[in-house]
Amino acid sequence: MVNVVSANWENMATPPVKQNRMIASIDIGTNSLHMVIVRIEPTLPAFTMIAKEKETVRLGDRNLETGELKPEVIKKAIACLGRFQALAKSLEAESIIAVATSAVREAPNGREFLHQVETELGLSVDLISGQEEARRIYLGVLSGMEFNHQPHIIVDIGGGSTELILGDSQEPRSLTSTKVGAVRLTGEFITTDPISDTEFQYLQAYARGMLERSVEDVLSKLQPGEIPKLVGTSGTIETIAMINAREKMGVIPSTLNGYQFNLQDLRTWVTRLRRMNSVERAAISGMPERRSEVILAGAVILQEAMTLLGVDSVTLCERSLREGVIVDWMLTHGLIADRLRYQGSVRERNVLKIAKKYQVNLEHSDRVAKFALSLFDQTQGKLHPWGKDERQLLWAAAILHNCGHYISHSAHHKHSYYLIRNGELLGYNETDIEIIANLARYHRKSPPKKKHENYRNLLHKEHKQMICQLSAILRLAVALDRRQIGAVSHVNCEYLPHANELKMLIFPSESGDDCALELWSLDYKKGVFEQEFSVKLLANLVNTGVKFS
Repeated sequence: MVNVVSANWENMATPPVKQNRMIASIDIGTNSLHMVIVRIEPTLPAFTMIAKEKETVRLGDRNLETGELKPEVIKKAIACLGRFQALAKSLEAESIIAVATSAVREAPNGREFLHQVETELGLSVDLISGQEEARRIYLGVLSGMEFNHQPHIIVDIGGGSTELILGDSQEPRSLTSTKVGAVRLTGEFITTDPISDTEFQYLQAYARGMLERSVEDVLSKLQPGEIPKLVGTSGTIETIAMINAREKMGVIPSTLNGYQFNLQDLRTWVTRLRRMNSVERAAISGMPERRSEVILAGAVILQEAMTLLGVDSVTLCERSLREGVIVDWMLTHGLIADRLRYQGSVRERNVLKIAKKYQVNLEHSDRVAKFALSLFDQTQGKLHPWGKDERQLLWAAAILHNCGHYISHSAHHKHSYYLIRNGELLGYNETDIEIIANLARYHRKSPPKKKHENYRNLLHKEHKQMICQLSAILRLAVALDRRQIGAVSHVNCEYLPHANELKMLIFPSESGDDCALELWSLDYKKGVFEQEFSVKLLANLVNTGVKFS
């Protein structure tokens, strides 16, 4: 049964994409803001880099007491995003896809910052989880490097987090994100200049301890006899590559893609950097502006990761999260049909993975999803304005609405919210996950209320309206499979606007089944639906004449 619904939404038509479409991708990181502008070439499919921009904006330099993003840093970030936006528009980019990561994710006022960006610039930013960040980094690296079906470990050291990923050009085997980053550890551990021996030892031990769990996860996914290759991305690793190449070769290569350095080179640089003061680090030939302030912590993270992984060298890849965002966009718009094809249904597969993890009755959930999508489609444009993106969120919520039973039957709708909210659903941004979790939360009991914290967390009025309307539809879908035996085959709806009525014909699966419990449940749950859509719901069971109103 599961495949029926999965196919329904997965096969929905995607809008046609024009040839040579220009797309911009913005990465709002902890240490800096980056943008790439590319030309999509759907026939290949591939993309060509048109422009790259970067500005150091330390969003990770947060208020030490509250953990909030600082007003002056927010102001600088919005000004930078405005410049990025203007450049993208001047190059005729038709879409700007922006994502925010660790610093914004963890800041108590992170969502307010993104709301401010949208209000002032009209730029919508996706807040993504650490695992989702890792997945898109994987896509970015795959777009710029051939893995030849051999295992590769990717290490991406950001300002606030470090991602370790294991893949072999097929499914990523391991996606991990750890709260160690160059900016974070510099702020937390380094107060002396040059760094004291005591602080250095604390820094090294902390980085090693934090990375151990991720390294264990990655190594556990290797097959016996496999020898993985380490790929490095991000500013920290690029900087070490630049200063190492400059010293050894006298010049920085025109491209760092494929440049390799070994663990002994790295250890030599860590030893030298720890003995230098800030002025001396800034004067190193090839050292980018402001990178010198955080390079030691970043180098230590890489050194500990390589040591724990037992690898001797790292190969640079210049593609990472920004390019992964582009690849993900191409996948969701149906532009990649062969290579990476398996990634196209990443949302569906991860919803089903979470469902299985929490022992959801998939046959029941699949029927609920079928009814929910049927009611959605039959009332679209009549009772609600939502489109295919919202339809897919409703599908996910319908599949997962009962996962809270894994914790307890009592108040399981609230447990469903918690499990979905913290389940690392890949393929979705944080707002999507919040919406799915809220829809599941309100499939029974009380409708959404202002006093509910999870409902208040939704910053947009549009999102609150979506929760109210789609959860009302989900309630009816759940009622239609009350006995969880597939008693109802399908439903047909007719909207009568002049009378403010929605007529529902209910077709039983077995002739002679009066579906009494389903009809009772529908009658019990219809009040929220009627109030939300300002209609009277009238239902008839076809072939028995049983009726309620």
